[in-house]
Amino acid sequence: MQETLTSPFITTNVRWLDAKTFHFTQMSTSGYKTHNRQGGWNRGNFKQTDHPYTLEFDRDIEFLVDVADVDETNKTASIQNVAKTFDRTQSAPETDAYFFSKVAATAKKLEGYHSETAEADWTKENVFSKLKSMINAGKLRRYKAQGALLMYVRSFIMDLLEESKDFTRKIEMTQINESGLSIQTRVTNIDGVYIFEVIDDERFYDKFDFTEGFKPVAKADEIEGSKAINVLLASPLTTKTVPKISSIYYFNPGAHTEGDGYLYQDRKLMDVFTFPNGKDGKIDSVYVDTDTTEYTEV
Repeated sequence: MQETLTSPFITTNVRWLDAKTFHFTQMSTSGYKTHNRQGGWNRGNFKQTDHPYTLEFDRDIEFLVDVADVDETNKTASIQNVAKTFDRTQSAPETDAYFFSKVAATAKKLEGYHSETAEADWTKENVFSKLKSMINAGKLRRYKAQGALLMYVRSFIMDLLEESKDFTRKIEMTQINESGLSIQTRVTNIDGVYIFEVIDDERFYDKFDFTEGFKPVAKADEIEGSKAINVLLASPLTTKTVPKISSIYYFNPGAHTEGDGYLYQDRKLMDVFTFPNGKDGKIDSVYVDTDTTEYTEV
């Protein structure tokens, strides 16, 4: 299992207005006007607007490990092992799944910032040119020029890129430490844009059912199924994972009233937002390409 791939987007630099709302302040100014040598100055104007953003993704879980279970399993059923397994198989992947689905939903609302490509249409001959065109879609080149654009791709696309004759850079397993979190995956770059392989593809869909854990939405009679994400681009300058609460509690037997065992409780309140640029108030820093096939339960 991979750790949280989207950790470069996590920020804690937020001033809260209340329990779960913060302001994003946007300012724009007018430009130069022709100077009059007879005297005087052209008066410009500026506009500052505060946009409130509210966190909605509120999750929690608790586990009780009976003292007898700990004893009878030679301590392999310890609360520490339960917590470690939960974090690795549920918490970290869900954080990525929510991030990818929120960014994908945003990109799909923007003209020129989304596409669909069947898996069979990707080849080692065209993979490089396809990725290049997505990197340069719309205004993404602005963020590329600042070295502030990241790309995530499915494993088969990274495989094709390795085989591409047009691509000459190294693709290697890399460990990147960001915000105290470690990412280990195959990484390369095109034109300064880092490309990360999403090995655990169950977290790489455009929408999820978060009723219990997370899973792609299955196609049904009147329900559109999720589609696998082939490529997703976002800039850490404008897309942020904002955590508000990250609470973990641990109680020994006798320190609670839930039963004769060790109790672990975990809660997180967070959300993902893509902010508009500072020039014209438009969102232009994300892109998504999805598969054409809807998800169906096996």
